[in-house]
Amino acid sequence: MATASIRLNKELVEKATIMAKALNRTPPKQIEHWAKIGEMMEDNPDLPYEFVKQVIIAKAEKEAGKLEAYNFG
Repeated sequence: MATASIRLNKELVEKATIMAKALNRTPPKQIEHWAKIGEMMEDNPDLPYEFVKQVIIAKAEKEAGKLEAYNFG
C-alpha cells in the first residue's frame, strides 16, 4: 500500500494518539479508521453510526474467515 505524508492539526493527532492507545492501534491507523467511518457516513447519510460500525466489524470477520452460514427455520 502506498503512503503519503500530510500535515494534520496537532489537536487531531493528540486525540488520535489517545484513542489509538486505548484501542490498541497506532495513531495513523486510528486516523485511517476515523476517515473510513467519515467516508461511509457521507456516502450513506441515512444510516446510523452503529450500523456503519457493525458493517466494518462484519467485513473484518469475513476477511478473517470467521463467518458462519445462517440456516433459516
